[in-house]
Amino acid sequence: MKVVFNRSEASAKNIITCWFSKPAHIHHIAGQFIELYLPHENPDARGERHWFTLSSSPTEKTLSITTKISSEGSSFKRTLRNLKPGDQVLMAEPMGDFVLPKDPFIPLLFVAGGIGCTPYRSMVKYLQDCGEKRSIKLIYAALVAQEIAFRDIFDQLGDDFIPLVGQKLTSQKILAHASPSHYIYLSGPEPMVESLDKQLKQTGVSPDHIRTDFFLNYSKI
Repeated sequence: MKVVFNRSEASAKNIITCWFSKPAHIHHIAGQFIELYLPHENPDARGERHWFTLSSSPTEKTLSITTKISSEGSSFKRTLRNLKPGDQVLMAEPMGDFVLPKDPFIPLLFVAGGIGCTPYRSMVKYLQDCGEKRSIKLIYAALVAQEIAFRDIFDQLGDDFIPLVGQKLTSQKILAHASPSHYIYLSGPEPMVESLDKQLKQTGVSPDHIRTDFFLNYSKI
């Protein structure tokens, strides 16, 4: 589908959020992802297509993706950063099952490593806009405090928002905030998610209580 670039804004240090028009027929579920196609001259090995979780809530009038940006970024990221309002790009329709459980009474523990915060921004914003109360805790690990995005949304969780700055995420730190009934959601760089998934299962957490979502080409938080 064709979407129109609207604007970009800084969400944290080295992190930007890009907003696009939302076609009238699109109805996504909080936590789903899309594929963005940005053709450009001399693409590098990262190519012209990237997967992004939608950081926007279904309640918002536009679609957003959020990503890390650096001076040594890929040709894709440079093209994304140089988009002008009104530019048209191609986006696949939202997909994926890293979403809220249908049962609203299941307690949830969200775990984010760096840019893995994006599906949680979508979910938490959606629940806030709908006035739906759920038991949610969010552990957000970042290298420095300035890289914690969406503080305006996550701070509304109060004491259930747990930033971990400059600390390595471990199963022990996760389980310190979980009960046996919690569903644990893991989102972040692929090596981090795979390691924590394995650790949690080794400690006896049921695979049925773990949901995973990882971001390719990110080796650290």
